[in-house]
Amino acid sequence: MSPATAASSAAAAEAAADRRAASPARRRVLETASALFYAEGVHAVGIDRIIAEAKVAKATFYHHFPAKDALVDAYVAEQFRFQREIAEAFLAEPGDGDPRAALVRVFTYMTEAGADPAFRGCPFVNVAAEYPDPEHPVRRTIAEHRAWFLDLMRRLLAAADDPAPDRTAGILLLLRDGLTVRCYLDDASDLRPVLEDALERVLGVAPES
Repeated sequence: MSPATAASSAAAAEAAADRRAASPARRRVLETASALFYAEGVHAVGIDRIIAEAKVAKATFYHHFPAKDALVDAYVAEQFRFQREIAEAFLAEPGDGDPRAALVRVFTYMTEAGADPAFRGCPFVNVAAEYPDPEHPVRRTIAEHRAWFLDLMRRLLAAADDPAPDRTAGILLLLRDGLTVRCYLDDASDLRPVLEDALERVLGVAPES
């Protein structure tokens, strides 16, 4: 196969993958599975139930997702994309240009989201608990999300002239993990003062009341 033919074949395969990703049936399966996985857990939800609730044929399901793990990985990747979009929206908000203010907005949003009655904790932590092998593709996608979040924190801290952005970013990741757990297990409405105190101690600035 010539380089031109190989490039053409690769482009065709990529275009076909894009068409499958844009398929309404695939979207319906992913949205159905996402709601069920988050509410009930991955292993508790079977493929037959997803197929029935998404109202697709079994052949259609397997055309888009050859195995359940492929669907779980797509679910985790979708959650990753959603969180990146939220972060980009916060960073695009007009303000005084203080990176610390963007960090505060991110953590304030987490507390507000955690107060939703439908909140069931961090989807990445939830799925990771069901996939103990760190080398599994699903866990690698989760690891990519955590690395992205850590890098985002590090870049914002460096822009804010934090004296130790790597260490402080690690503290903020720890705060994020703890915040999602406490929002699920405790009354999230009681956590705002704790969050304010934590951010003031770590960043020197707290959310506006």
